[in-house]
Amino acid sequence: MTSAAHPIRSVAVLGAGTMGAQIAAHFANAGVPALLLDLTADVAREGLKRARALKPEPFFTPDTAALITTGGFDTDLKTLAGADWILEAVVEQLDVKRALLEQVDDVRRVGTIVSSNTSGIPIAALAEGRSDDFRRHWLGTHFFNPPRYLHLVEVIPTAETDPIVLERVSSFADHRLGKGVVVAKDSPNFIANHIGVYGVMQVLRALESGQYTIEEIDAITGPALGRPKSATFRTMDIAGLDVLAHVAKNLNQPVPPLIRSLVERGWVGEKAGQGFYKREPSTGSGQGKTKSGSEILTLDPATLTYRPKQSAKLPALEAASSIDDVGQRIKTLFFGKDKVGQFLRDTLGPTLLYAARVAPDIAYSTEDVDRAMKWGFGWELGPFEILDTLGIKEVAEAVGGPGPTLQILRSPKDQKRVVKRNAGASLVDLGDGVLAVELHSKMNAIGGDTIQMLQAGVKEAAANFAALVVGTEATDFSVGANLMLVLLEAQEGNWDEIDLMVRTFQGTMQALRYADIPVIVAPAGLTLGGGCEIALHADRVQAAAESYIGQVEVGVGLIPAGGGCKELLARAMAPIATVATPQTDLLPFVQRVFETIGFAKVSTSAADAKRLGILTDADGITMNRDRLWEDAKALALERVREGYQRPVPRTAIPVGGESVLAALKLGVHLAWRAGRIGDHDAVVGRALANVLAGGPLPYQTTVSEQYLLDLEREAFLKLCGERKTLERIQHTLKTGKPLRN
Repeated sequence: MTSAAHPIRSVAVLGAGTMGAQIAAHFANAGVPALLLDLTADVAREGLKRARALKPEPFFTPDTAALITTGGFDTDLKTLAGADWILEAVVEQLDVKRALLEQVDDVRRVGTIVSSNTSGIPIAALAEGRSDDFRRHWLGTHFFNPPRYLHLVEVIPTAETDPIVLERVSSFADHRLGKGVVVAKDSPNFIANHIGVYGVMQVLRALESGQYTIEEIDAITGPALGRPKSATFRTMDIAGLDVLAHVAKNLNQPVPPLIRSLVERGWVGEKAGQGFYKREPSTGSGQGKTKSGSEILTLDPATLTYRPKQSAKLPALEAASSIDDVGQRIKTLFFGKDKVGQFLRDTLGPTLLYAARVAPDIAYSTEDVDRAMKWGFGWELGPFEILDTLGIKEVAEAVGGPGPTLQILRSPKDQKRVVKRNAGASLVDLGDGVLAVELHSKMNAIGGDTIQMLQAGVKEAAANFAALVVGTEATDFSVGANLMLVLLEAQEGNWDEIDLMVRTFQGTMQALRYADIPVIVAPAGLTLGGGCEIALHADRVQAAAESYIGQVEVGVGLIPAGGGCKELLARAMAPIATVATPQTDLLPFVQRVFETIGFAKVSTSAADAKRLGILTDADGITMNRDRLWEDAKALALERVREGYQRPVPRTAIPVGGESVLAALKLGVHLAWRAGRIGDHDAVVGRALANVLAGGPLPYQTTVSEQYLLDLEREAFLKLCGERKTLERIQHTLKTGKPLRN
């Protein structure tokens, strides 16, 4: 076996700044021990400490940080000999990086991979003067900030990089780190920053014209274009205006005077407390007021002073908001004869044509350019996908004259074999005897269509397939039950209809759990309420690492009624179910479930969901969301090979009755007396306590699953009759936020 084929089991990250510490954190998330070095061990420890305090959290769970050890260049450089991959992430200065890499070359062992996280310095230039073995094992690995959450890693080989090394790093980043890997050419700023910075320069030019405010530009360049809410100027503040200026210089782009002035003043964005936006203590209410009570001020580019944030009044955006298809929405806005259309023709149009012109110099395919912009900048559509929709000839004419003649060749999309479909979900043949229920309603809210297709999936799979997978192509697995249906029925007093809805959902969940074939649920993103209950009733779960799973019904004045209470209680009792005696203290086991549901705990990752007991040790985690279907299918087939047998219904779940109920109610009362919860929170808490205690039974005993399901349903119906519950549901539907009433 050659040195190039050695597995990657450990990593050393050089530089404990914002990026280095977070890259080390993500290796730890993947279970890879990481050595984090900086000038001294103290500097490295401080860098790790800052990373642990960041929001959003760079670690899957707090305990993950234990996989990172720290040290200093001054004392610990020799320990690099034990690393399989050394990743440099120090300051973006060619001479500094070269000097450090010279020291690395002296201590690394033959065959060790070395890479740089530089955002734009030529990779080949960094390795000049290094040994032959170093240069064969050398390449660029450009992570995007924050490394845990942004999918893209640009891998940049040089002419001397061993192809086996490129394959090893690409495969490891894909499968183990969960990254979307794009192989880029060793050109200035690689792919994503190259095009992204060019686009930003067009926007800054439009801002300098004085025709648009910062708020208007951010309103146009955010979700309306299928881009993140941070849009343009908020994104620049987060990334740092000094970083933008540096990347612009790499492209030989003149740094705009406005950016130069802000950098000179030290107003470089969020890390300095001000950039295009500034946060300061609020003196009143207004459009820029935040939840923390501070106020967001906006820069006036003409005077370099800050003013209160203003609303962007752009009728075209409001009119286009009803267009769900992002491509058609962009097309409508781009060709509009108004202020928004003019802005897009002045900024987006040139950026698209520039991408078409430079693509052959920076990437190996147009698809790679699209992937880089989607994975690195959060665009829903890449530049070539937008050009497909708008038409390159039409864009060129709209921008002002004939454009380049370009044949945009796209790879054919995979065609799925759809067995059955309705508005909520589809049955899809994944091949090899595996059927899928693919959810595709808005936010995958669970209504009659979804339930119907889940039932059909179980029936079809049992008759003609070996296994069933439940998943989605959407960002979020499911936000839970369709609350609008519940609200409408409750307002009309149609209690029988609500009762039937709950019974049907409970029956569907039980059908998943006790199917004749293994059911694998593949959640990702938000997996809340009823979505969580679908996962809880799987034979196994194959979860994307970035899965945020939890029972959040108390936020709308309800409790889980699709078997969520039953399932979490049964799991909590499983270790003692066969050994419990009348003297066994059940309260500690029940208390954890009560707190998980009652505090609406949502996991911060799939790993955290295991800590909460929402996922089990037998459930799998997929680091790369793009491989979730593949991994879920593999797990389904593995369960078939193992000789799957459906579980036996649980008929003897220990419950505490009146003694546990009294203890839980006392806790609710004390929290209410202390002002930690409101009146209606206490009502919901007592209803939940009643279910988890097994009702007001006079003594500790065991009950069946159906008994607990009946308690869930009765509590749900009763809470639907509470005025404050309906107020909470209405408020959540209107604002997307919980109401404390």
